[in-house]
Amino acid sequence: MEIVGTREVLSPLKGLIFPEAYHNLLNPLQTENSFHAIKEFIEGRLENDLNLHRVSAPLFVRQNTGINDDLNGIERAVSFPMKSMDDNRAEVVQSLAKWKRMALAEYRIPAGEGIFTNMHAIRPDETTDNLHSLFVDQWDWEKHIQASDRKLSFLKQTVERLYRILKDAEDFVNRIHPEILPVLPEKIQFVESESLLQLYPHHTPQEREFEIVKKYKAVFIIGIGNKLSDGKPHDGRAPDYDDWSTKNDDGFFGLNGDILVWNPVLKRAVELSSMGIRVNKESLVRQLRIRGQEKRLELLFHKRMMNDELPLTMGGGIGQSRVAMFLLRKAHIGEISAGLWPEEMVHLCKSYGIQLL
Repeated sequence: MEIVGTREVLSPLKGLIFPEAYHNLLNPLQTENSFHAIKEFIEGRLENDLNLHRVSAPLFVRQNTGINDDLNGIERAVSFPMKSMDDNRAEVVQSLAKWKRMALAEYRIPAGEGIFTNMHAIRPDETTDNLHSLFVDQWDWEKHIQASDRKLSFLKQTVERLYRILKDAEDFVNRIHPEILPVLPEKIQFVESESLLQLYPHHTPQEREFEIVKKYKAVFIIGIGNKLSDGKPHDGRAPDYDDWSTKNDDGFFGLNGDILVWNPVLKRAVELSSMGIRVNKESLVRQLRIRGQEKRLELLFHKRMMNDELPLTMGGGIGQSRVAMFLLRKAHIGEISAGLWPEEMVHLCKSYGIQLL
């Protein structure tokens, strides 16, 4: 994979990218103020454009309830004992995919409406680089839908609305910082993960993303989690939130996907959002069987699903620091949000004009 106009440090900080002649357009305080303005802009649009209600979110949930998100199934959650509780430990959330669905039921949100929240998570197994931190902040959202909405056309319609918010946010940033010019195309391109494999059969999934996003600048890749014709999924997904196994209107599998855009600073494809129509009872059982995890049906969340106590939904997460990093043309996510970084990374970034918080 060719990366033009950047230097990629492979060792000892593998994969760290330093853009040639990088110039930080905003100092740290300007960046903080702009990040706050971006969050206010996007949150207002989530309320108005997607009909979502702002709610508070838990930082941790009970362990062994099935509520916490296990992402690709291999990441460890941070856990701790609770002195005032004698029945369980708590886990810091990794995302709120399943908690949000339960919250919709508790709040009795009607079909056509939903919720969003500011989610903060800790992911200790993350490898820190330009795009990844141990700390994750995102807008987690979930919407109550009808059975008739569980189709690809409805997913695409929602993706287009979310993309319009991102496009308008870029124009908003241009108004407050005229030196930051818009780069997003007017429309987002849709592509099935299987079609992407056929288009680039000798590439890795990351290389396929690089090629297709470099071409179209903004792409939604459909069908993340199910095995493709080469026997491998495009990327991993847990079996109990996104529906990646139902046959869709295009004749492929999956009612979920990722929004990726071309980052002009890093010269690479960057994922800004993961989202999808969630499992119903049938696809939940099917996906647990595919992954050999049928024992999860004994957990609280899964029991409520099977007892029809939870609504049909769609939802996703939008990376807050990642979106701000893209919109403010930053080279490292550590320029947006404070975190813990390897000491060598801090010094090396500083030598390239990148100030990590």
